[in-house]
Amino acid sequence: MADTRFYDNKGPFTVQEIAGFGGADFANDRHRYEAATHISDVKTLKEAGPQDLSFFHNAKYLDDLKETKAGCVFTTADLAQFAPDETIALVIPTPYRAYAVAAHHFYPAVESEFSARDDFISPSAKIAQDVVIEVGAVIKKGVEIGAGSFVGAHTVIGRGVKIGKNCRIGQNVTLSHCLVGDHVTILPGTRIGQAGFGFFMDEKGHVSVPQLGRVVLEDRVEVGANVTIDRGTLDDTFVGFGSRIDNLVQLGHGVQLGKHCVIVSQVGISGSTRLGNFVVAAGQAGFAGHLTIGDGAQIAAKAGLMKDVATGEKVAGYPAIPVRQWHRQTVALARLANPKKKEA
Repeated sequence: MADTRFYDNKGPFTVQEIAGFGGADFANDRHRYEAATHISDVKTLKEAGPQDLSFFHNAKYLDDLKETKAGCVFTTADLAQFAPDETIALVIPTPYRAYAVAAHHFYPAVESEFSARDDFISPSAKIAQDVVIEVGAVIKKGVEIGAGSFVGAHTVIGRGVKIGKNCRIGQNVTLSHCLVGDHVTILPGTRIGQAGFGFFMDEKGHVSVPQLGRVVLEDRVEVGANVTIDRGTLDDTFVGFGSRIDNLVQLGHGVQLGKHCVIVSQVGISGSTRLGNFVVAAGQAGFAGHLTIGDGAQIAAKAGLMKDVATGEKVAGYPAIPVRQWHRQTVALARLANPKKKEA
C-alpha cells in the first residue's frame, strides 16, 4: 500500500477508465452495471479491498487470487475464472504491463520534487533539539528525526522519511521512502529507498512499474557503506531487528530480512525473496527472486541460490546444494582432474 507521506494519489477512476488505461476487456457482461464502480488505489491481492485494483499473472499465487477482496484485477483469459464473483476481471494477455500503465495514472510522479532553496532544512521537518546535522545535509518536507541522532555532511533525507532516536546516518547517504527505527547505523555512501529495478518487458518495449512501497529498518539495524536497498513495488522492503548488512550489498525491491540476519559484503538478493531469522549469507552469495530462506540457514560465499532453503540448512556452490554434498562433489571433481598415476 502506498504511504501518503511519500506518494500523491490521483485517483479515483472508474473501472471503465482503468480497463482503457491497460487496453483490457471485461471477462463477461458485468461491465454493463459495474463499469461505474470507482477504484481509489492499487494494492496487492492480499491487501486489496473493493475499491482497489490489483493484478494476477503468476499461478504460484493462485490462492491469493481466489481469496482477494479486490474490486478489479488485471489477469489473463485462462486465469479469470479463478477470480471471486465480487471481483471484476479485466482480461488482457499481459496483465502486469496493464497494471504498470494503470498505476502510472494513480501515481504519475512518485519521486520527491526538487526545488532551489537558500536553506537546506524544510520548515515542516520535525527535528529533536539535540540532533546534530552536519554542513550541507538536505532535510526535506515532513521528515522526522528523533532525539540523539546524527546526520552526516551532504546527506539527503527525502520527503516524509522518519528516523528514530540515537541513529547515526553517515556522510553522503541518501534516504527516501523509508522508516528507520531507533539505534540504527547507516555508513557513508549508502542509498536506501530508491525505486527498485521493476519493469515489464515485451515486444512493445519496457514499461516501468511504479515502485509504491517503502523500506522499513527495525531497531538496531546496522547498514554498511555503499549499500543499496530498493523500496518495494507494493509490499515493503524490510530489514528485521538487529540485522547487520556489510558494505556493497544489494537488496532488491520487496526483500524481507528477519531478525539478526548477517549479510556479508557483495551479496545480492533479488526482489521478493524472504529470509527468516538469524540467516547468514557470506560474501558474494547471489539469490534469485521470490525465494524463501528458513530460520538459521547458512549460505556459503559465492553460492548461487536458485531454490528455497530449509530451516537450519547449510548450502554452497552454484547452483547451491547442501554443503556436505558440495564438498563431496568438489573432492570427486579434483580426483577426476588429477588421477593417480599407475605404478609401473
